[in-house]
Amino acid sequence: MSRTQIRLELLRPPDAATLERLLRAHSIYGLLRLTPESAGGGLLVEFDATRLSEQEVISLLRRLGVPVSLSRSSVVPSPA
Repeated sequence: MSRTQIRLELLRPPDAATLERLLRAHSIYGLLRLTPESAGGGLLVEFDATRLSEQEVISLLRRLGVPVSLSRSSVVPSPA
């Protein structure tokens, strides 16, 4: 398994429905952790890069109804 973390931008502030959709995303094979940022409207996504690509993660979240786009600083450095 190759854990990768990216930062996505939420295109609008998360409401109750969006948070419910994020909970459903946990059942998707390969998505390991989704963490909404309290400030800044970002979403940290940890996923298994041997199973999913960045584009697949974005596509899956959009299909669930989570409005996201790739952040300019999308790759989050792994803790050493």
